[in-house]
Amino acid sequence: MSDAKSSRFMSLIMIKPTHYDDDGYPITWYRSIIPSNTLASLNGIAADCNRRKVLGDDVELLLEPYDECNRRIQPKRIIASIRARGGKALICLVGVQSNQFARAVDLAKPFLKAGLPVALGGFHVAGCLSMLDDTPPEIRDAMELGISMFAGEAEEGRLDEVLKDAWNGTMKPLYNHINDLPTLDGEPTPALPAAALAFTHGSRSSFDLGRGCPFQCSFCTIINVQGRKSRFRTPDDLERIVRENAAQGIVDFFVTDDNLARNRHWEAFFDKLIDLRVKEGLWVSLIIQVDTLCHKIPNFIEKAKQAGVRRAFIGLENINPDNLLEAKKRQNKITDYREMLQKWANHGIYTWAGYITGFPADTKESILRDIEIIKRELPVDILEIFFLTPLPGSEDHRTLARKGEWMDTDLNKYDLHHRVTHHPRMSDEEWEEAYQGAWRSYYSDEHLETIARRHASMKKRGGAKVLQFLTEFRVLYELEGIHPLEGGIVRLKYRTDRRPDRPMEWPIVFHVKLAAEVLWKAWHYARLSLKAVRIARRVNSDPKRFEYTDTAITAATESEQDALAMFTETSGGTGAVEKKRAADRRRELFAPSVRKALAARRPKQPSAKRSESRPAAS
Repeated sequence: MSDAKSSRFMSLIMIKPTHYDDDGYPITWYRSIIPSNTLASLNGIAADCNRRKVLGDDVELLLEPYDECNRRIQPKRIIASIRARGGKALICLVGVQSNQFARAVDLAKPFLKAGLPVALGGFHVAGCLSMLDDTPPEIRDAMELGISMFAGEAEEGRLDEVLKDAWNGTMKPLYNHINDLPTLDGEPTPALPAAALAFTHGSRSSFDLGRGCPFQCSFCTIINVQGRKSRFRTPDDLERIVRENAAQGIVDFFVTDDNLARNRHWEAFFDKLIDLRVKEGLWVSLIIQVDTLCHKIPNFIEKAKQAGVRRAFIGLENINPDNLLEAKKRQNKITDYREMLQKWANHGIYTWAGYITGFPADTKESILRDIEIIKRELPVDILEIFFLTPLPGSEDHRTLARKGEWMDTDLNKYDLHHRVTHHPRMSDEEWEEAYQGAWRSYYSDEHLETIARRHASMKKRGGAKVLQFLTEFRVLYELEGIHPLEGGIVRLKYRTDRRPDRPMEWPIVFHVKLAAEVLWKAWHYARLSLKAVRIARRVNSDPKRFEYTDTAITAATESEQDALAMFTETSGGTGAVEKKRAADRRRELFAPSVRKALAARRPKQPSAKRSESRPAAS
């Protein structure tokens, strides 16, 4: 290989790793559901580095993004491709979460053996370095292998430094920018080529419009990795993102902001999208994440609908006020839940809500009771159920680590779908039974039909689409044994990709088992799909479908707070109602004085006669 050839190219291989299933095989799909925004962000930053020629005018960066959730990663083939084209290379393991760390290190080893530099970044590294007193052993071991760790965000020239070091052969063991977070205004925008997005269901892409969160939830890692001070992109950034993707035929997006409702530019963002739709016919479809207070922001939900929001993920987390306070999620008020969910429903937007099991006050009985309350009294469409997990980077994890409490040492299980610690009131078996029972209860045939009837009764929203979503979640949980958020279409397994600490199966054994598994899944998938079709037909053929009503879709009133189980049976529910009523009384008492004070501060308006004589502004 000549020096001239090697000086003209540098391959930047960006890999978003998956993690292993319970049998030790990487979770990879023919088509995955959720795109990787970190991969899109790094690809956009790298493209900007290439435009700016950060390695010199005669050096070209060759960008290769891979998402292992939808593409098999074969290090030997990638290494051979790098050798064939010549030049230097850098392998970046991107957006590595705690449950993906073991898989990321396994992927790194053959690249290191081939003499290629490897960098690894993501929430696990940043979270551990920001919250723990000592660097955990798995990160130390990875660094001893020769993997360079990156903590923080790559904008504002941070990737430039890593690329230059890789080019010069001077990679540092650690690039720590966790305490120096960049602004986002005008920074390179997230972007993946259409060829890479073709491996996601519907060719959906993603972007973020803000990072950081002001709240203090103890189970959250975002506040300790992205900071508690919010940083924002601009409406012009948003327009650039949409236009660049639309040029490739990509108009379906997952907005990854943890809480778009707290973004101070939310209205300007929505107005920009509405303007593009009205003036240019450029329609986009959005999935967004918001808090439980967003409905109190004037016009937020109305403009979200006009801007193209089709689904909203809402962090309910729990319906027990005592549990919410324990988790420092004080912003969630159960007295607002019904009004908020009904408002989303009335605007034809599907709601997806997160629900966490395993807060200190929980018992097996209380968890299953609360799921039944949600089914009866809240018009939620999709419920995503989780184990309360002390994720590295969260306050919960640091607290348990300092106390020396037991936490599972297998990071692969830190996916919110496995129990990784003990509960103060439930046995391990009780907690796991409650978690599994919650899934089965919410996704029962009876409740699926109830949700479909709610949609059909609202006339503008058919029940078939929501049944499709519900069935997809049910299939992934019941048949694949994974959390639906990790799901996709048609699971792929490869014998030689099994976790190194598991024995490799004999070819005939592996393929016979795989064939039997595929047939079993196909049968049960067809069975569950047929159930959904029958439910949809039964609901849509009911001549009284528009007359259907139940507690969940009945307009919320103050008097219901003395009767509904959500307020009378949950831990702290009665107290929450009393707090709300006391707050309402204070507002009524001070409202006249507040209005008077505001009026006194308001500047006097010129008289009508004087205004008419003033020349119009040019």
